[in-house]
Amino acid sequence: MPTLTKRVQVLLEPPQFARLEEIAKARKSSVGALIREAVGKEYFRTDRKERLAAVERMAAMTLPVADWEQMERESIGGSALD
Repeated sequence: MPTLTKRVQVLLEPPQFARLEEIAKARKSSVGALIREAVGKEYFRTDRKERLAAVERMAAMTLPVADWEQMERESIGGSALD
């Protein structure tokens, strides 16, 4: 686990905090850990659009590919020159 060195103060309404405490207890976690997890999911995730764009870039690549028999030979230890 990374060393936590920065502190943030967030004021919550009592019902919000009580609900977070319930969730944390059920998960055997802390309220702070829940909040760190939520921040990570909301602000530091790779969103769907970025992932889709990456897949589209990969699909658009033109890469040298041999026929199936040659690729199979190479994958089981033969060389491309066999």
